[in-house]
Amino acid sequence: MSWNKLLEPDLLLGGSVLSLTPELLKQHHLKGLVLDVDETLVPLTENQVSEEVHQWVEEIRQVATLSLVSNNVIASRIAAIGESLDLPYIAGAAKPSRRRLRQAVTAMQLPVEQVAMVGDRLFTDVLAGNRMGMFTILVEPMVNPGDGFRRYGWRTVEVYLSQILGASLTPRQ
Repeated sequence: MSWNKLLEPDLLLGGSVLSLTPELLKQHHLKGLVLDVDETLVPLTENQVSEEVHQWVEEIRQVATLSLVSNNVIASRIAAIGESLDLPYIAGAAKPSRRRLRQAVTAMQLPVEQVAMVGDRLFTDVLAGNRMGMFTILVEPMVNPGDGFRRYGWRTVEVYLSQILGASLTPRQ
C-alpha cells in the first residue's frame, strides 16, 4: 500500500469521537473499536473522562466491542481511564507499530475488517490502523480551550505532510 493510502482515513468525522454513532458503525459493518486515548477521548491535560464520554461509551458498547490502545507510556494514567470506562487498555503501544493493535483485535475475537481504529492523529492512529487492514476513523482532537493552538498546530503539520505524500482527507466514495 502506498503512503498516500496509508495516511487516508476511511471515515473523516467533522467532530470529536462523540459524533461517532451506533448508526455509523452499523452502516460500515463495524463490530469493534480500538480507541486512542489522548485527545481522542480525553484532553492531554486531563486525567478523568467527561460525563459525555462516559455516556458515549455506554451507548457504543451496546453495538461494538471496545478497547483502548494508547501511545502514552504513563500506564497509571491509561489504566485509570480504562478502569473508569470499564474497558480493556494497552499503554505504550508505539503506534504506528501494529503489535499492540493486533493484541487488542485478537482479544476482541473479531475479524480485523470489522474493527475500526479511532483516533485523532494521521501518523499514529490512521497509519497504524491502515497497516493492520482495519477500518480507520479520524476524529477531531478533544482539547482544553487553552491548548487548542498548540495541539491543532501538530495536526496542521500532519495534514500538510500527508498531502505532500499524496493523501487526500476528503471522504471516500
